[in-house]
Amino acid sequence: MPVPSTTDPATAEPNAADRKERIIRSVALFVMPFLMVTMMFATYMATMHSPHPRQMPVAVVGSGAQAQGVVDALNATPGEPVEARLVTSRDAAVELLRDREISGALQLPAAGSDQATIFTASAAGASGAATAQQLLAPVAVQQQWTATTEEVAALPDEDRAGIAVLFAAMGMMLAGYVPLSLLLMATPHLLRLRRFVPLVAGWSALTSTIVWLILGPVVGAVDGHYLTFLGVGMLATAAVGLAQLLFTKLMGPLAVLLGMLLFVVFGMPASNLALPVHTMPGFFQFLHGVLPLPAAGEALRSALYFDGRGIGVHLLTLAAWIVAAVALCLLKERGGAPIPQAPQVDGPDTPLPALAGGPPRSKRFRYATVAAFPLSILVVVVGLMSFSMHKPEPHDIPVAVVAAVPEQAERAAAGLRAGLNGVADITVAASVDEARERILARDLVAAYVLPSTPGGEAVLYSSSAAGSSQHTMVQTMFRQVAAGQQMPLAVTDVSPLSETDTMGSNSLYVGMSWIMSGFLMLAVLRGGAPHIRRLRQFLPILGGWAIGMSTWLWLLFDVIIGAVNGHAPEMIGFGALTIFAVSLVTAVFTRTFGLAAIVPMMVVLMMAGVPASGGGLSIYMVPEFFRTLQGVLPLPAAVDTARSLVYFGGVGVGRNLAVVAVWAAVGLLLNLGVDRWLRRREQAADGTGPHPVPGASGGLDGIGEPAPAGAR
Repeated sequence: MPVPSTTDPATAEPNAADRKERIIRSVALFVMPFLMVTMMFATYMATMHSPHPRQMPVAVVGSGAQAQGVVDALNATPGEPVEARLVTSRDAAVELLRDREISGALQLPAAGSDQATIFTASAAGASGAATAQQLLAPVAVQQQWTATTEEVAALPDEDRAGIAVLFAAMGMMLAGYVPLSLLLMATPHLLRLRRFVPLVAGWSALTSTIVWLILGPVVGAVDGHYLTFLGVGMLATAAVGLAQLLFTKLMGPLAVLLGMLLFVVFGMPASNLALPVHTMPGFFQFLHGVLPLPAAGEALRSALYFDGRGIGVHLLTLAAWIVAAVALCLLKERGGAPIPQAPQVDGPDTPLPALAGGPPRSKRFRYATVAAFPLSILVVVVGLMSFSMHKPEPHDIPVAVVAAVPEQAERAAAGLRAGLNGVADITVAASVDEARERILARDLVAAYVLPSTPGGEAVLYSSSAAGSSQHTMVQTMFRQVAAGQQMPLAVTDVSPLSETDTMGSNSLYVGMSWIMSGFLMLAVLRGGAPHIRRLRQFLPILGGWAIGMSTWLWLLFDVIIGAVNGHAPEMIGFGALTIFAVSLVTAVFTRTFGLAAIVPMMVVLMMAGVPASGGGLSIYMVPEFFRTLQGVLPLPAAVDTARSLVYFGGVGVGRNLAVVAVWAAVGLLLNLGVDRWLRRREQAADGTGPHPVPGASGGLDGIGEPAPAGAR
């Protein structure tokens, strides 16, 4: 029989198809983590780097020409930050606040008085109440009125930060969309609607109970309300789960991108749970009434703090998602088309991997994994974040006292230590210049400078760029101190935030994007290319990914969004090293424990790193445990570097560089050890030479390239 020609179309066409498939799979390995990181941090940075009020609804309480003039003046403010209305009575304003139709109200003084009142409802959103107060207080100042603030719906003491509804709703979103990727691979027979509906009902009841247990009995952020959490949680988790089922039937594995985009990435700025929705662009204000995350959060808020007022519309939103998803799933199943890239199995007994990139497992093992993996993520996110942030209490804030006479400074410091017992760590600085330098080095949060002459004013030096929350905290604290000492207080911001970083959150998003880029890449490699098992295979991939991703993130944050200005070589270089270090450390665990290692790595690298970084809430307002982690974890080092490069001339970057370099070195050494361990396992499995470890037989020898089982 003649040997087929290499140009024979019969043989050339399959080879071309194989090459095309390999190229597609190779590109997909990088596209998935690229899109996840990009869509998350592009959205968060773009919407939250400089939020400002946009037609925030407020009310003016009064009647007559003066009251109407105040309304007109507010509505004529450049940029339209508020949308003011006139109400005739205090009771009417309070009702509007409790219905969350307005964010604040200003009651004009009665005849013959100069006492105005600003009404707020922190339970409807602490940030929104603060923003409304900032918008209304200047009116009283301009009219030379004395303004007091009255809360009509305060947050409870056990949740002073108002984050219980945020993390509860976020947990419900995670419980809804995360399991579908595992179901697609491990138990695709469960994706039929008739099987999925009873499963999602039981699952939503279980996860809602777990969320309540964490926030209630464990953390203490919620008192009671179990049935509320159960009812809202079942609706929210079922709505997201059924919608994600529809996306999975249409898109296969790529559905995770759409689910993440709708339920988390767009859901957070639209939620009105972290920042007021009226400080977000109009598109997100529209999404506030459409997406499940805002609906779940607002429904819980209504039930917990407002006696259920307005809860109906949010429950209807969740119900609409359920009805629409079920109807569309029925249509899709009636069409008969298979789920893209789903294993073609008819029942539960065909061995399939429990997690991407793993070996085939038994039915029982797969069922357990499909539940345990998303449950572990749920517990980590809701538990750790709520524990660290639900009740911020200032402690051990480093503050220096400065006076013209050293003895005066020592006496003042002793008095402050007694009056601020445990809240501040009071020391004495020899001069204002020394104190300023220590603030810029972030060794001090503030310096309290006593007046040099009787009757003079004290000065408080601090830096908003070093942390917006702690800057506000020390101002409040020392205004009370100065008032008690009967002296005026001036505040000097030695390094203020820029106009493109009004919340001070840019450095946090930069650092998180680097960390997430590092460990997500290993999750994708383990799931999509488990054959890449040797360090020599990993290093060029991780190095190229780190440099490319760091460069892209700088372009995204600086050039495209305009939130982080300049310092390109330093930002790109430190970002690349951070991504590379995180990738190396994550590789150690994904190579030995598989994809399940992503959960503990997420705990260490991201969840514990956020409160330890001081990028959002001050490190002096979270439990002491996180201060220990601040000098150890890579996320705090990354956040501090981004902050230092932009605001502090690079002070402290060397220390942060050493932290990340240690992580990289440890990761490299441990990976060399894993190489030896894998080699010994292969030799033990086959005494004549290398042999694949269990779960990696056959597979791929290069990105998307098939290889024989024993070839290495």
